[in-house]
Amino acid sequence: MPYMAQKSSFEELRRPDLSFAIQTLNLNKIFGGLVAVDNLNLDVRQGELFALLGPNGAGKTTALSMICCLMKPSGGSAFVMGHDITIAPYEVKKLIGVVPQETTLSPRLNPLENLELVAAMHGLSSNKAKKWSKLMLETIGLESRAKDQVRKFSGGMKRRLSIAMALIHDPQVVVLDEPTLGLDPQSRRNIWEYIGRLKGEKTILLTTHYMEEADSLADRIGIIDSGKIVALGTPAELKTSGLDVRTIVVKGWNITQNAILHLQDHYQDVKIEGGTILITDKDLDFNILVSQLQTYGVSPRAVYFREPTLEDVFIRTTGKELRE
Repeated sequence: MPYMAQKSSFEELRRPDLSFAIQTLNLNKIFGGLVAVDNLNLDVRQGELFALLGPNGAGKTTALSMICCLMKPSGGSAFVMGHDITIAPYEVKKLIGVVPQETTLSPRLNPLENLELVAAMHGLSSNKAKKWSKLMLETIGLESRAKDQVRKFSGGMKRRLSIAMALIHDPQVVVLDEPTLGLDPQSRRNIWEYIGRLKGEKTILLTTHYMEEADSLADRIGIIDSGKIVALGTPAELKTSGLDVRTIVVKGWNITQNAILHLQDHYQDVKIEGGTILITDKDLDFNILVSQLQTYGVSPRAVYFREPTLEDVFIRTTGKELRE
């Protein structure tokens, strides 16, 4: 069952459970008087792809930075594969691969040199670094550009290389902070396909601004706002939870202003979008609505319930639209 903010289970005292790949325990981060992360509690299962959604400034990147031992928490803690980030940060860093929002590539090196450099930093032998770098380059489809400087690469190619660099030391946990932000649709889908192939093999913690990305890739989704989890569940659970209102889509002819005014007298929200009527209310009755449309002179050619989306859930729980 999905978790919604009004429940109090996440506010209770929690104890470490080392069966989880990632677990946060009342994790906090305060900058001056600003609470960026507020008693964050997450349980990410081994092999799971967990997506964290939230508006700008919600605390996503700050939470990831603490989990990756790049920032010390103000309170609470987190465990990665059983290691406490506050006690054993170096052990945690060995187990994770990180793809930050901004690419951290050496632009005048070629992709093999970038991969070998990161492999060496993780302690791989020279022979192993060369072998794995070639394999990773083939896996991400950049073997034909092996000798080109990275500065000549497109945004999508750079993101693929960034992911390969995060995987070069074969980490158990992969952290992807908005890996497709700013990419064109084709490049974005190429990245999605590659991430999808990692599911089940690695534990993946993903932040994203794209609802479709979270919906298609994630096993579970947590929506964060003001540093707190406000909703948690599978994509299907979230989309069907708390549905106190529904929307019917009406397409037809003779949609007059008079008809719209009559509908607005009866229903909570009535909108016109390019000749299509969107009617939202509690307990909508399909047959009654069709009869009303005919009474008001509208000739419907298609009337159907609109399936709820993650964007509906997001706006309902945070009151904000997700923007880049």
